[in-house]
This record gives sequence, C-alpha cells and structure tokens, in this order.
Amino acid sequence: MYFTNFFSTLSKVRKSAFLFVLVLAATTVTISCKTGSSGEEQRPNILWIVADDLGTDLGCYGEKAVYTPNLDRLAAEGVKYTGFFTVTAVCSPSRSTLVTGMYPVSIGCQNHRTRYKKPLPDDVVPVTWLFRRAGYFTCNGDFRNRDRRGKQDYNFTADSLYDGTDWSQRREGQPFFAQVQIHYPHRPFSHDTLRPVDPAEVTTPPYYPDTALTRKDWALYLETIQLLDREVGKVLQRLDEEGLRDNTIVFFFGDQGRPMVRAKQFLYDPGTHTPLIIRFPAGQKKGTVEDRLVSNVDLAPASLHLAGIPIPAWMQGLDFLDPSVPPRTWVFTMRDRRDETVDRIRAVRTKDFKYIRNFHPELPYTQFNTYKKQAYPVLTLMQIMHREGELTPEQDWFMADHKAPEELYDLKKDPYEVHNVADVPGYADTLQELRILMDTLLNRYDKGTYPEDPREIEFAKKLAARRYKQIMKHRGLGENPTDEEILEWWNKKLGIDETMKR
Repeated sequence: MYFTNFFSTLSKVRKSAFLFVLVLAATTVTISCKTGSSGEEQRPNILWIVADDLGTDLGCYGEKAVYTPNLDRLAAEGVKYTGFFTVTAVCSPSRSTLVTGMYPVSIGCQNHRTRYKKPLPDDVVPVTWLFRRAGYFTCNGDFRNRDRRGKQDYNFTADSLYDGTDWSQRREGQPFFAQVQIHYPHRPFSHDTLRPVDPAEVTTPPYYPDTALTRKDWALYLETIQLLDREVGKVLQRLDEEGLRDNTIVFFFGDQGRPMVRAKQFLYDPGTHTPLIIRFPAGQKKGTVEDRLVSNVDLAPASLHLAGIPIPAWMQGLDFLDPSVPPRTWVFTMRDRRDETVDRIRAVRTKDFKYIRNFHPELPYTQFNTYKKQAYPVLTLMQIMHREGELTPEQDWFMADHKAPEELYDLKKDPYEVHNVADVPGYADTLQELRILMDTLLNRYDKGTYPEDPREIEFAKKLAARRYKQIMKHRGLGENPTDEEILEWWNKKLGIDETMKR
C-alpha cells in the first residue's frame, strides 16, 4: 500500500527516475537461457506473436478440420493453456490491457476506439517503458513488413511506446521485447488455395443454423487460420536462422476470440476464449498442458517476471508463471460501446460457471452494428430466419428484442452457453455467490464513466452510418438494402446456389 501511494504522488520526471532505480534492482531470471561469451547468463528475449480474432480453433486444441502444423509443433515444444481468456472481445480495449496489465475499465479504455483519447492515469505506464528502462529494445511490427509498425489500437495516448518495428534494429547483444502482429484470421476471410477446407467436413456450434452459408463461412474462417499458421511458422523459422531460439521465450495468443455472431464483442466463451502457447528455451516444460484460468491482463506482469524486472504494485494482472502466486479462480470480462453500438455488460467466469450481468436488458443482443452487419453473413441469415420462425430455441433467444438482466451458465453441462439457469432454483446459491463476486469486482476495478461522453457516441454513430452506406453502395445494393438483398449478395459472393440454400 505504501508503495502504491508513494508511486501515485510522483511527478512524471520523478516517476521515471524511481522506475529506473527499480530496474537496477531487478531480480535474476528464473528461466535459464544460453550464456554469453563472458559466461554470464543472458537476459531472455520476450516475443509476443499476436493473432487478430482467433478462437481456440487449432489442431492442437482439438479442431479436426483445420491444418495448423506450426502451431501444433509450438504447443508440443512448450506449454498449451486451455483456460486463457481475454478481458473483452474486441481489439482496442483488449490491447490496451495487454500493454498495461490493467483492466480497461480501470484506466478509461473500455470503449472501442475512442476518438478523444486521454493519457493513462498518473501511476500507470505502458509495459514497454518498463522493459526499455531495464535495457531492453522494444518493438512492434507487422508480419508482412519488418519496417512497418504493427497494430496497436490502444485507447490512450502515450509517447514513445516502442523503439522500433523489428528486433533487427536493436544494438548488438541487446535483449528485446518484441510483438509481431498477424492480421489473420480477422475478417474478411482469405482462401487457402493450397489446402482448402471442405464445408461438408466442418462442425458448427448448435447456436447457428446448419446451412450451406454457415458452413462455407466457417470453412473460410478455418482456411484463414491456416494462413495464420504459415506466418507463425515463418517467424519461428527466423528465430532459428538467427540463432535466437535458445534465449527467446515465445508467447502466441489471440487478442480476442472468433469474429463470428455471438462471439466477437460479446462475453460468451467464443468471444473471449483464445489460445495461449508459451515456448521456453531449451525445451523446458516441453509438451505441458495447463488448464488453469489465465487472463490476458496477466501477460504483462508474467513477461516482466521472465525478464527479471520488478512487477509494479499498480498492475492488476497476476504473474501466473510464479509458482508462489495462487492460481486464479475467476476471470473478469467486460463489454461497453463497440463502434457505434452502446451497451454495458459484465461477466465473471470460474472453471464451472459463467455469470453475466446486463446493465441494459431493454436493448437487444443484436442491436445494429455496422461492422457486424456488413461482415457477418450468418447474422443476416439468422435475422431473416428469426422473423420467419425457422430457428431452434437455442438459436432464437439471441435474436430477441431484449436481454435477460442476468445470465448464468453451467459450463460443464452447457459448454455452448445456451441454457440460462439464472432462474432455476437449484442454482440459487451459485447465482448469489457470483453476484457477490461481481459486485466486489465492480467496486474494485470498474472506474469507468457512465454514460460515456456524448461526443464519443455521436462521432462513432456518424462514422458508422457513413461507412455503412459506402460499403453497401459499393456492393451495388444501394445505401439501405433489405436483409433479403444482403443475404442474396452473400450467397453469390460465397458461391451458394439455389440448390444449396436453406
């Protein structure tokens, strides 16, 4: 407590000096790496390979229709985490958490792509600053071009976040903290012409209608993941070729889950559950599978630990790589404004249950959102099928014109989260326990301003409306096409003929 209060009172200049002193006192790295010419142990390089919009749809996570040999090999050489979740299901607040080790609702970063960004709170700095002050070279690059900056998308302002775009730009012998951003499998999906996925071979979740359009869209998602896998393979091969494998700790993960209906932007597992694979030097922990709960708010402190850099007291993430730190029993996730769509939802997940609190139950799950309406063919399909009464109960409830105030899912019995048991008497005790936990987390972490600055909402709505008209006009559908016209466009684009339609 003393450390936190003291840190908060420092001026920016004094804070920098104080952090520098902390860095000089850094502890010895616990993961052994190869030694330098002097015989001294080298500090490890830390590499984050970040995929955009990736669910746990890899071969090593059990997806049989996809071919991911490079990621499967990475998992076999390292540790595969099966209980890794992001704090939210959209990129900018999730990435703001990655680079700070703080929940986005604690630092004013919870809304998606704020226009009027502000600096971080006085006692919070980006993790890259801590690495830099410890002598690390920090970089963030695009997988397609080493000289191009990789995706950041942070909801705050800060100077000098990175030293460069690629670790080749560092001084000789200097350790690096690097991020490589891979756009795949973000929409629009891309064909894998070398290894196409047969739509007849895919398995879609039961909350989607099993149609030719659904299967084709899912197959293209898996094909795009295969392209991601090849790019990861190139990065790993480069480490080998440059002699960096033996002193580089590799993290691979997604910034959130699948870019699909009821996944991205929402707090069900498909939106927040993503792979996490860590490969340590010299085959340490090789082939390990961990089912412990981990949040992406934990990645910054864990990475600092590996580099021997003290973890600041203000960081909210847990160092899950430190055996002395008790494992998580819950992960906290959140949704606020996403593009022009205003909402507020919070969720807490344990290993066995998911509790969701909807602060705006009067609003539908599928209130209009330009990104989803123009990018998700299955959304329009389900909207039409809902009106025509053709969806199953498991599919239809998400299309309702309102939300339940509370949702509770028994994840062991209902892994797809389609049976809300919040009103079932047998779950009353569990519901009350998770209500209390939610209240505790809200009081501890949720420092956001509600409602949001109206200027932000107005800007987002105008931008989205203009973009939607432009996209639909470009598709030859006019500025405001009907759902039937949009669906027909998707059928043609994805090659769904009359004999294949629902």
